[in-house]
Amino acid sequence: MEHYNMNLTLKVWKQKNTKAGGSFETYQVKDISSEMSFLEMFDVLNEQLITEGKDPIAFDHDCREGICGMCSMYIDGRAHGPWTKNTVCQLHMRAFKDGDTIVVEPWRSAAFPVIKDLMVDRGAFDRIMQAGGFISVNTGNAVDANALPIDKKDADTAFNAASCIGCGACVAACKNSSAMLFVSAKVSQLALLPQGQPERESRVLNMVAQMDKEGFGNCTNTYACEAECPKGISVSYIAKLNSEYLKAGLGTEEQ
Repeated sequence: MEHYNMNLTLKVWKQKNTKAGGSFETYQVKDISSEMSFLEMFDVLNEQLITEGKDPIAFDHDCREGICGMCSMYIDGRAHGPWTKNTVCQLHMRAFKDGDTIVVEPWRSAAFPVIKDLMVDRGAFDRIMQAGGFISVNTGNAVDANALPIDKKDADTAFNAASCIGCGACVAACKNSSAMLFVSAKVSQLALLPQGQPERESRVLNMVAQMDKEGFGNCTNTYACEAECPKGISVSYIAKLNSEYLKAGLGTEEQ
């Protein structure tokens, strides 16, 4: 793979806080290696800004391995940038070429208010999880891994749902700012396993209610969420969520 350096123009969203208005600021970066990650390029830019006595760009990051879901950036009109099934921290500068202009924004959703610059508050996801994304178990020694027989198909489907990292790309990509893909993955993950059965009905009702309370939009089947999800979560889980919600609602009415 050919290694090369490039000079780039960055148009980055700058916003002092949640209540302040924001605007795009233009920056020039030079001699950026094609082998740098996108966040390393931002590290170089911030070092340059600090040296010049200017305010560095605030952005979220943690693991830089595509696991934590913190690096929420909208790059050139796409959540997490031009590569598919990829987070910003896994995006490398070889995706761009010398002379490119790159536009970087935060997630755009009323449920994800901007904290500063490219950082958004995704506490809405935490509150949805608190509403029902858990199981009740007795404390004590860990149970043997094979103590509960689980069908291989169900285990695989649950595992695929559990790969959701809660980054919010589905919300950012959706024209309705819907969190249905996130909620459906978390509901399906537990609904498919024996450990999730005791709270199965209350879980889906409470998590959907909290999702609506947080101000997320509804799903209109544009599939933009699946296309931009860095873990490739399928929209089929949304169908599973709707099924679980309908059954739980009917069960509540019968009682």
